[in-house]
Amino acid sequence: MQLDAGAQFHEGDRFPEGSRFAKGPEFAKGHGTENDFVVLPDPRDELKLTEARVQALCDRQRGLGADGVLRVVRSGDVSDAPATVPGDVWFMDYRNADGSIAEMCGNGVRVFARYLVEAGLARSGEFPVGTRSGPRIVTVHADGRVSVDMGAASVVGESTVTVDGHTWHGFAVDLGNPHLACVTTAGLDTIDLSTVPSYDTAFFPNGVNVEFVHRRSPERVRMRVHERGVGETRSCGTGTVAATVAALHADGDDTGRRIVEIPGGTVEVEITETSSTLTGPAVLVAHGWLDAEWWQHVGGG
Repeated sequence: MQLDAGAQFHEGDRFPEGSRFAKGPEFAKGHGTENDFVVLPDPRDELKLTEARVQALCDRQRGLGADGVLRVVRSGDVSDAPATVPGDVWFMDYRNADGSIAEMCGNGVRVFARYLVEAGLARSGEFPVGTRSGPRIVTVHADGRVSVDMGAASVVGESTVTVDGHTWHGFAVDLGNPHLACVTTAGLDTIDLSTVPSYDTAFFPNGVNVEFVHRRSPERVRMRVHERGVGETRSCGTGTVAATVAALHADGDDTGRRIVEIPGGTVEVEITETSSTLTGPAVLVAHGWLDAEWWQHVGGG
């Protein structure tokens, strides 16, 4: 079935008479190194994206299944958009799988940028994307990879995290969202990330993304991550940047480049004195419409 990529949802839209489906919001599904997202185009700022709806969309049994939701809206329509983001820029309104609002997502912004190009909302090449961490310059390459300027990244402190009775030392890295990256020479496979790691809530009052980083070679590291509001995921874009910053710091360096292996694939991260750049794949796998009755049912009031 071929869908009209230019179609937009408006209240009252329906499938042809006789169809048992009522036409709800348009969506796309995509992933960046298997960190997957539901994209909801909302150029008119019409969708009520409640926590209940986000949770239902991300549920892998009763919804589409995803690690998060990316709403496509103009920055001028987002009340908490930073003043540094021009109002006419497309804004990535990102929600974690539990419905909570997040500042930034490195894998999500790559998928978001790829969607903008495929939907005809932006031209391939370099352009800005608005986020709650400020504007991010993205570059959509011809081979399907997307590079993102993630802004300045550096170690801002140290703390610990406890998993299954074992305490790990880590470096705190601020990328607009909080990270604690724990560099270890031990293997990562035995770490139990099925529950939320215990961390210093005074140091991280808004929660924290926790990365475990194993140096495989001078140029390559392996990472597992527990994302706040989600759990363990196949990848975390900002987490790979935090992992690179921490690995460099552990080696006595402030700048450099690393290949980061995550369960969902590999990405490349470069850290300079003034910025960090994340480059990796962005894949769109489906387009369609949600059922309007289902959308209303899971609205949560």
